[in-house]
Amino acid sequence: MLWWYAGILLVSLGLMAAVLKHEWDEQREQIRKGILKDEPVWEEVGEVMLYYGVPTALLMLLVGGWLLRKALMPIGALTEAAERINLDNLTSRLPRTGTGDELDRLTDVFNRMMQRLQGSFAHVREFTLDASHELKTPLTIMRAQLESALRDEAWSAPQRELIGSQLDEIQRLTKIVDGLALLARADAGQLALKSETVSLDELVRESVSDGEVLARPSTVSLDLRRCDPVTIQGDRHRLRQLLLNVTENAIKYNCEKGNVIVELGRADGFAELRVSNTGPGIAPEKLPRVFDRFYRCDPAHSNETDGCGLGLSIAKWIVRAHGGTITLTSKPAGETAVLVRLPACDMPSDTAT
Repeated sequence: MLWWYAGILLVSLGLMAAVLKHEWDEQREQIRKGILKDEPVWEEVGEVMLYYGVPTALLMLLVGGWLLRKALMPIGALTEAAERINLDNLTSRLPRTGTGDELDRLTDVFNRMMQRLQGSFAHVREFTLDASHELKTPLTIMRAQLESALRDEAWSAPQRELIGSQLDEIQRLTKIVDGLALLARADAGQLALKSETVSLDELVRESVSDGEVLARPSTVSLDLRRCDPVTIQGDRHRLRQLLLNVTENAIKYNCEKGNVIVELGRADGFAELRVSNTGPGIAPEKLPRVFDRFYRCDPAHSNETDGCGLGLSIAKWIVRAHGGTITLTSKPAGETAVLVRLPACDMPSDTAT
């Protein structure tokens, strides 16, 4: 690009010098023949600069701007391609211009870095999946042994309470291992979703009924405020898991005598599920991390709230796998709401009643 601009500049200067020499020779010839009087050279030079130099300068500005824009276009394309790369598409590579210039060398460096990152994340996924698989067997054995011991009436009440507490912790560990295995398989693309017609309103009613069972030990109440008939295409098992995770979270992270409101409707071709609660709320600085794995927003990771921090991560994966979106909004000491939008089928049964 520099050589192009230098070449155009040299050609323009050469043309200007040729015009000046031509005008100078012509003027001297006319003065010699007495056609013109002897005029100052600077006046002639000024005319040439005015009628030729100014247009040349404007042309150089236009050509320079065009060359600069052409030079920056690959950088803009490179920036847009880099912005689109995330954890879900590490296999993508940045496009090369094919000129072999500095930008191509920079692109090669970025692509090699992406390849190394892809390999590193693949090793992490494989380790997580292998570790989860290896942990399942000893946890299953420990759970079976504790359940067998708990049925022995020879244990005293304190001992039975201790065994029950250990059994609860093993069940919690089992749930964490299952969640990690699910996410690791999902990251590796090893989970295939079924595609079937699902009545989402039926699943919502079932999840609310299950939620009422979960809420019985607490003082939280569930309110199915709206449930329009909506049909979607997806995996019934995973969608049910999504609804249970969102509902269970709304029950767990709630205040005493709180309320959970569930609403299902349809808007702009999407099924919209909104689950809100009257919990303590989430601080604004914590909202961007609510879907991170193992992240919990409850103050000081209170042990009173049973959870492993994987529920919303799993919910996000299920929603994205179905082509939808999930968002969470909250106000401290106010309402916290999860909004799930999934593509709805264009069927007559989707109309609101």
